[in-house]
Amino acid sequence: MTIVPGLMLAAALAVAGNYLAQLIGVDLLELPKSPISPIMMAILLGVLLRNTVKLPAAVEPGIKFSLQRILRLGIVLLGIRLSLGEVGLIGLKALPVILITVSVALVVVNFVSKRLGLSARMGSLIAVGTSICGATAIMATAPTINATDEEVSYSVACIALFGMAAMLAYPFAAHWLFSGDPFLSGLFLGTAVHDTAQVAGAGLVYQQYFGEPGALDAATVTKLVRNLGMLIVIPLMSILYHRNSSEGAEPPAWYSMVPLFVIGFAMMSLLRTVGDMGEKAFGFMDPGQWNSMVNLTRETAGYCLAIAMAAVGLGTRISNLRTIGPKPLVAGLVSALIVGATSALTLLALY
Repeated sequence: MTIVPGLMLAAALAVAGNYLAQLIGVDLLELPKSPISPIMMAILLGVLLRNTVKLPAAVEPGIKFSLQRILRLGIVLLGIRLSLGEVGLIGLKALPVILITVSVALVVVNFVSKRLGLSARMGSLIAVGTSICGATAIMATAPTINATDEEVSYSVACIALFGMAAMLAYPFAAHWLFSGDPFLSGLFLGTAVHDTAQVAGAGLVYQQYFGEPGALDAATVTKLVRNLGMLIVIPLMSILYHRNSSEGAEPPAWYSMVPLFVIGFAMMSLLRTVGDMGEKAFGFMDPGQWNSMVNLTRETAGYCLAIAMAAVGLGTRISNLRTIGPKPLVAGLVSALIVGATSALTLLALY
C-alpha cells in the first residue's frame, strides 16, 4: 500500500486541475467553455507543489507508480479508440516523418554536443532521448555505452525540462502551423515532443483546447511507432560509440526494447476491430452494450492519463537543473529546436 499516498495526491491534483479550469474559465470569465486545459492546470499545479512545498517521502512511490504504471495503462486503454486499420493508416503516414526527424536529430545533436565539448556518452544520451523516447531511451542506452550516473541524470533533466516546455507550447504552435488540422497536428506532436508521457499530455491539451480528439489519436500512434526506433537506434549508438572506445558493453536483447504498452495498445485496437464486426460484438453483445463498454474504456483512459499528467508535474524538480551547467542545457535546447523544426518542415513538405 506504499503507492496510495502519492497516487491519491496525483489524483487529487487531476481533480483540482479540472475544477480550477472550470472555475477560472466559466465562473470567473463567464465564458461558455473554459479556455484553460484541465490537464495543463494539473501539470502546473504539480510543478508548483513539488517546487514550493517539501513533500513527504511517503508520496514518492505513488508518484513514480503514476508516472509509469498508470500512464502505460492509460495508453493501452487508448487503443480502444481506434481500429487496427486506423492505427495502420496513421502509422504509415507518420513513418516517413519519424525516419527523417530521428535521422536528422541523431546526426545534428551529436555534432552539436561535440562542438560544445560534451562527452561522447552524454551527446549520445541527449541524442537518443530527444529523437526517440525521452528518459526511457536514455535509460536503455546508458548501460550499452557505460554512461555514468551523472551523465544519465543530466541528460534526463534536459529532456524533462525541454520536453515539458514543448508539451505546453507545441499544441498551440501545431494548431497555428497546420491551420487547425488535427491529424497533422497529432503527427507533429508525436514526432516533436520527447517523452511518451509528454506526447500524451500535449495531445490531451490539444484535444481540450480545440475539441479535436483526432490529434491525441494521431500523436499516440505516432509516438508508439517512434518508440520502436529503439530497436535500431540503441544498438547503433552502442556500435558507433565503442568503435571509437576501448570500453566494452553489450547492447540489451532486442525484445527488452519493445515497450509492453505498445503491444497492449495494439491488442486493444484488435479488440475494437473484432468488436465492431458483425451485428453483435463477439457474437453475443448488443451494439448498445458494446458502445457503452468502449465509452467506459475511453473515459477510464482519460482518468489514467489525467493522474499521470499530474504526476509529471510532481516529478519535475527545478532545483535539479541548477547543477547541470550551461553546456548540457544548450545542447538540450538546440536538440529540442532541431527536432521540432525538422518535424514541422517535413510535415509541411510532405502533406
